[in-house]
Amino acid sequence: MIKNIFKNKKVLIMGLGLNGGGVGVAKFFCKQGAEVLVTDKKTEEQLKESLENLKKLEENLPAGRQVKYTLGRHEEEDFLWADMIIKNPDVPSTSPYLEIARKNKIPVETDLTLFFKLSKAFVIGVTGTKGKTTTASLIYHILKQKYKNVLLAGNIGVSPLEFLPKIKKNQKVVLELSSFGLEDLKQSPQVAVITNIMPDHLNRYANMAEYIEAKKIIFKFQTKKDFLILNGDDAASKSFSKEAKAKVIFSNKGKRPNGSHGYPEKVLDSFKLFGENNLSNLAEALEVAKIMKVPEGVIVKALKSFKGVPNRQEFVKELNGVKYFNDTTATIPEAVISAIDSFSEKFPSAKLFIICGGVYKGVDYNDFAKKVREKSVGLIMLPGNGSDKMKEKLEGYKEMADVLSMQEAVEKARSLAKAGDVVVLSPGASSFNLFKNEFDRGNQFVGEVKKYE
Repeated sequence: MIKNIFKNKKVLIMGLGLNGGGVGVAKFFCKQGAEVLVTDKKTEEQLKESLENLKKLEENLPAGRQVKYTLGRHEEEDFLWADMIIKNPDVPSTSPYLEIARKNKIPVETDLTLFFKLSKAFVIGVTGTKGKTTTASLIYHILKQKYKNVLLAGNIGVSPLEFLPKIKKNQKVVLELSSFGLEDLKQSPQVAVITNIMPDHLNRYANMAEYIEAKKIIFKFQTKKDFLILNGDDAASKSFSKEAKAKVIFSNKGKRPNGSHGYPEKVLDSFKLFGENNLSNLAEALEVAKIMKVPEGVIVKALKSFKGVPNRQEFVKELNGVKYFNDTTATIPEAVISAIDSFSEKFPSAKLFIICGGVYKGVDYNDFAKKVREKSVGLIMLPGNGSDKMKEKLEGYKEMADVLSMQEAVEKARSLAKAGDVVVLSPGASSFNLFKNEFDRGNQFVGEVKKYE
């Protein structure tokens, strides 16, 4: 299908990144016989883990086919050298280096645009502000109980190009799609799922309208043969039905047991995750299962064995009667509010302590502050301009403690929390002032908690 398409092509990968997707793209093109040059504004030290992963690949490449690098900067000559540029979705399309490429008629793609162009797979795409990773992972977990060779990729650190050469016609692929990844697409998946729409990435998008337009691409190119699953409990995503060409299905977490999904209590009671947010994720996954004709017994079996996704309200450890949870992917205030509600409902007698703060994303913390006051949440604040914005809205609130590092944050939590209490890393902000990314932040939290017996 793709044999020899890229052989001897000069491919520039713009943005290797830290989450694994860029490494997958580089591996794909190397295996296709392309000349590969990676350029990234991050330094060699910052990209150490990704570079080590690529070194293992280079050991098996023919002489003269080693990956070349321009790190810590971009060079105009690299963009003129290339036959094709693959940009990391995090790179804005407005980059002046991409403008240079376009002026010189050098094609600019992403791994997702190439995947959609070259693959004959049946794609189930999942997007939304929050819940997309859990929903995509749950859909994948259910489908793989019935279908052979179901694949999961996208905005979870796995490039779909890694398995593109092996994909057969109509093979099921579940893709998590971020707004950044959707921006460049000119095709939509056969089944599109939108979990919810909340303010996010307003440090990249000019306003909410621009952010929403990026999300809409997931269904923009669908046909009447396709399916669009919208969260019936979320007004913003529900409103998209007016623009859809596909068959629209509304999921609704409150319709039990004979609502939109039509599944009995035994199916719903097999689900182990708690919180209203996870009931929404489940409702959408069940709608996909229905479309894909997965039998009820298979769904029950899948739900019983689904333990959730790391970094999302993930139980870490209990120390001296205090439970610690890692919710590092809660990078917006609405996600922290959801965490507060979920943990308050699950542990009604517990005092809740939240480790939060970081880099500001252009969002509003008013509702966050109201929820913190309402539930008397203890806050342990990491440094950052996002933390400063939180404090502005919490003026006069006494239950806040400032720390300078994750080590200090966990130490402070241990000194404040008593047996029966709950400590959650749920930052409500970006991570880049102290950590490589949100996953590094979560890993550091887990590491600090696990130091103690």
